[in-house]
Amino acid sequence: MEKLLRARWHDYTQRCIYMITLSKSPLAEDFGTLAGDYRLPAGEPGSSYISASPTGRIIKDIIKNFCEIEPKVKILQYALMPDHLHMLLFVTEPTQEILGRIIARFKVAINKATGSNGIFTKGFNDQILKHSRSLDTLYRYIRENPRRLAVMRAHPEFFRRVNRLKIGENYYQAYGNFQLPECPFKEQVIVHRADTPEKRAANHDMWLYTAANGGVLVSPFISPAEKTIRAEAEETGGRFILIINQSLAQRYKPVGRDFGLCEAGRLLIVSAGLGADLTRAACQTMNTIAETICKQ
Repeated sequence: MEKLLRARWHDYTQRCIYMITLSKSPLAEDFGTLAGDYRLPAGEPGSSYISASPTGRIIKDIIKNFCEIEPKVKILQYALMPDHLHMLLFVTEPTQEILGRIIARFKVAINKATGSNGIFTKGFNDQILKHSRSLDTLYRYIRENPRRLAVMRAHPEFFRRVNRLKIGENYYQAYGNFQLPECPFKEQVIVHRADTPEKRAANHDMWLYTAANGGVLVSPFISPAEKTIRAEAEETGGRFILIINQSLAQRYKPVGRDFGLCEAGRLLIVSAGLGADLTRAACQTMNTIAETICKQ
């Protein structure tokens, strides 16, 4: 299945704010190494940060002069990580070229400066900033990237099970990657019987676009249509927060594909603690939990 890497409904020449992610080529040196103390809040002296390599320093220099590549684009914030780069990019006014060509010129500038044929892998991921999502949330998410990596390396046990995960005003059992709720690009997957074919097609494209570009899909994935969305999103490398109705037993471990997704850091399973019966009321409660997660 073809990955929906671009939003078909969006004009990539218009004024907009994006979070862009570029991945390092396997042949390129790491952009930096992790340093600092993860126990300190992000931004404080001595807290986690990435010490840039020679390639990383070149990338940072070119980011600072991005206006030479495209004067209508501003870099509001960025996070240089060992194997990828996040940029919060603001297209301040309509451009003559689509965003992909501007990113391509950015890559060429870095390749020339490093004397390499390919610092980044092909393509890029983008997430479009919605009006409902604040810039402060994105600033914080990007700023805390090094700390999240440090916590992951220092405490792999944090990515397994917890009995009190706070969602809204309530606490739930959960298993998996507890950093997924921090992603600012989360979308609830819910298919209503009354949805028109046009509405279903638009949602399908939006959900797969989100999954293919590093976002998180949140749902109990109950109906056949929702299960199909999940299966297609898994093929794109998507990440998920799965709401289930059963409580998690003391030695609970997911099975099958859920186990593999948890091990890869791509899944968080949240228990609504409602018992085994999949009633209409249980389904409504699980969808409400999914909605609350997406609003956080």
